[in-house]
Amino acid sequence: MRPTLLILAAGAGSRYGGLKQLDVVGPNGEAIMDYSVYDAVRAGFGKIVFVVRRHFRDEFEQKIVSKYKKIADVVLVEQELDDLPDGFAVNPAREKPWGTGHAVLMAADVIKTPFAVINADDFYGKTSFETLADFLVGCKNNGEYSMVGFSLEKTLSESGTVSRGICSVDAGGFLTGVEEHHNVMAEADGIYGDGMDGKRYRLCSHTPTSMNMWGFTPDIFEFGEELFKQFLSESAEDLKREFYIPYIVNCALEAKKATVKVLSTPDKWFGVTYKEDKALVIRKISEMIEKGEYPANLYNV
Repeated sequence: MRPTLLILAAGAGSRYGGLKQLDVVGPNGEAIMDYSVYDAVRAGFGKIVFVVRRHFRDEFEQKIVSKYKKIADVVLVEQELDDLPDGFAVNPAREKPWGTGHAVLMAADVIKTPFAVINADDFYGKTSFETLADFLVGCKNNGEYSMVGFSLEKTLSESGTVSRGICSVDAGGFLTGVEEHHNVMAEADGIYGDGMDGKRYRLCSHTPTSMNMWGFTPDIFEFGEELFKQFLSESAEDLKREFYIPYIVNCALEAKKATVKVLSTPDKWFGVTYKEDKALVIRKISEMIEKGEYPANLYNV
């Protein structure tokens, strides 16, 4: 059975200043996610599920989804603040979305196969999708999770600081934990970031880093739903706290409900965290087209 690709496209892009999921970076109107879908389909993914917000669903369907209908089964699901389990209600004062973990749960009714999760506005590379697809096709049991780990030095922005999930990996290549670091950037003598304790640390340039490119089996939905209920019981009144994918993964590891194989990739990540990143992304894509890695017109529409 061919795996599914779940693309998280509901973010507002606060630092970027607009709806970066739809921003054009290719020569024929392509957005970054168009290249991800192209890479995923040629790697063997058969179904594409997008998580979007209700207010831009129609625009998204018109500009994006219409391109893919000839090459893959495409489904849209919505993520809204009021999409909560029975018995819970959203605080009217909350504006911030619930986070990437909540976004994944929105796809529970439409995904029945092993699946990958990616961000809509991140470019991951052809090899990354091939490696993840191979792992997902080989999944035999629930709880066989995976993560594509990029070298930290290949995940930085030239336009400012970023937040990165720094991974701990055991001798067998399995994830033991993910710790979020903020204000990560290259300085004169190395790469530095702020840990969860507020202290600034020098980080190894080759350390495996999560760019939110995960592989899961469908059992994560039930496990994640129970965790989300617990999260809401404890933190619903915190207007800024979010429910992230790494939190679900860390809890699954602690409970011995899953293993997470860290898959290495030679690809360099790039994306549009800041508006200044856009020119660099356009240049990189143009260079790959010139090398023959992508056609000038991905979908001939």
